[in-house]
Amino acid sequence: MIDHIILSVSDIKRSLKFYEAALKPLDITMFMPFKGVDGHADLWGFGDGKKAFFWLKQGTPYPDAIHWGFEAGDNKDVDAFYEAALAAGAKDRISPRARVEYYPGYYAADVIDPDGYHFEVVHKS
Repeated sequence: MIDHIILSVSDIKRSLKFYEAALKPLDITMFMPFKGVDGHADLWGFGDGKKAFFWLKQGTPYPDAIHWGFEAGDNKDVDAFYEAALAAGAKDRISPRARVEYYPGYYAADVIDPDGYHFEVVHKS
């Protein structure tokens, strides 16, 4: 089980704007800014309003090092995420579709964010 992930981004303002728009259809919002102290970086936490599990920090991106997926409630949420992400500036990687090569009931879309990270939103039925 993954508790959280911290992603380094090159332009925190741009990335906050992007992820706030792209993740809105999944009801994932930025609600927990953390002011770093004693050498700890400032962080911006996204989650369900109770628990932050996806964090951004200003830094040097390394897109080849990571891939992650957000869970969607249904296929329509995957589609809504995809449209919101593209409208917010994402590039298409894999448009929404069933991915039976993984297993029946796997429906997902992949996009590329402004720093070149590619990530997925998936519904597994």
